Amino acid sequence: MRFGALGRTALIGLVATLVITGCSSSDSKTGGTTNANGLEKTELLIGQFPGADSAPLFIAIERGFFKEQGLNVKTEAIQAPQAVLPKLGNGSMDVVLGSYATILSIQSSGLEKFKYIADSYQGAPGAFGIMVAKNSPIKSVGDLKGKKIGVNAKVGLGVLTMNPHLKIAGLDPKTDVTYVEVPTTDWLTALDKHSVDAVWMTDPYVSQAKSQLGASMLLDTMSGPTEGLPITGWAATEKWVGKNPKTMGAFQRAMAKAQNIAATDRSAVTKILPTYTKIPPNVAATLNLGNYPTSLNAQRIQRVADLMVEYGFIPNKIDVASMIVTSQG
Repeated sequence: MRFGALGRTALIGLVATLVITGCSSSDSKTGGTTNANGLEKTELLIGQFPGADSAPLFIAIERGFFKEQGLNVKTEAIQAPQAVLPKLGNGSMDVVLGSYATILSIQSSGLEKFKYIADSYQGAPGAFGIMVAKNSPIKSVGDLKGKKIGVNAKVGLGVLTMNPHLKIAGLDPKTDVTYVEVPTTDWLTALDKHSVDAVWMTDPYVSQAKSQLGASMLLDTMSGPTEGLPITGWAATEKWVGKNPKTMGAFQRAMAKAQNIAATDRSAVTKILPTYTKIPPNVAATLNLGNYPTSLNAQRIQRVADLMVEYGFIPNKIDVASMIVTSQG
């Protein structure tokens, strides 16, 4: 969220069991390391999540967009940017996909200084929400008072996007509900066995809960105050951006082409998903996908930072505009 403490803690729920078929991949169409474009470096290692967020990256690889820019790209599957901070810090990993909440949390903590260089994924209806079991007595958000809600992380996308809705319903997120950590792989079991009263889920689990358990979505957490909330984006360290402006620009141009395809052609996304995840083609075709923004927008991403301050995820406001870097040629 499908999402520093926020980890893809924030979005681990979106990807934890979508295990990739291999530990890395590369633009096999790219030959050698010829630096015809004057790039500072031509070999890149990209950290990515094996979920729908990363579809544009793999579209760019498959269609040779990086090759056109003089880049040879390899990928490494990660669970959260925190786990690869040493690689990003020493330059052995160049760019990472992270939930906006995660990168902002790291930025706030001072562990690393990041710049956003490309957008990736944005929330859309149906893909993120609170699920309740078949025949559950919980019929409204207000009915969650005194209940246990399963989440992949207590400081994560699920909690961040639920809290505003609880507040609107007159509930205090800190005292009126109990968030219980439930591993992504146990979401369906927890709901089926009633070990919690509700579970915040992301697709494909939303779809599975509906089809396998007869569950229903009590609340779409990408609606109302959290409608269209940015989920993930591509980031590099401030140091890397400073040293590699031309390489960054080449990466941005390749990703822009792929992002436009993902934004306008769902079939391109559903076709690429099974190539780097274990999502079967028939499931990929029916997933509730988020959106693929085609430009970085500081005002949109600022919503995430402001929510994080409001609900105590980070102590002080962050000016997102200062973290965005556009192509330098």
